[in-house]
Amino acid sequence: RTAMTTPVTYVIIHHTAGAACSSQSSCITQVKNIQNYHMNSNTWCDVGYSFLVGEDGNVYEGRGWTSVGAHAPNYNSDSIGISVMGTFTNINPNTAAQNAVKNLISCGVTKGYIKSAYILKGHRNVSATECPGNTFYNTIKTWPRFQA
Repeated sequence: RTAMTTPVTYVIIHHTAGAACSSQSSCITQVKNIQNYHMNSNTWCDVGYSFLVGEDGNVYEGRGWTSVGAHAPNYNSDSIGISVMGTFTNINPNTAAQNAVKNLISCGVTKGYIKSAYILKGHRNVSATECPGNTFYNTIKTWPRFQA
């Protein structure tokens, strides 16, 4: 892992484009599956995201606040990558997951890991991808500090 200089300018929102989870046990399994995929198939040192969020309303730490992620090329060293577990092309993550993302961002600002004047982006704003899904993307466009 590479240390990251904080506070970062960007918060990048993702979805895993895989199975959703709504209980702590299923979300832990999902995080481990994603970590294994990122390490074994992508040959990364760890899961690529800074944090993952489940529809159980919990936040799961990936690389955390202070390690450079592997989630958005050209933005990894100046961003926190938050991925909601599931596929959100035609549906939104539930309220618990959305609130967990918003609270995590607020926590990062309060603790000095994210600039108070941060810029929120969807993964598709920085890479050629459908991520974080059309429905969820249309939702985050209404969130504070969003810039395409």
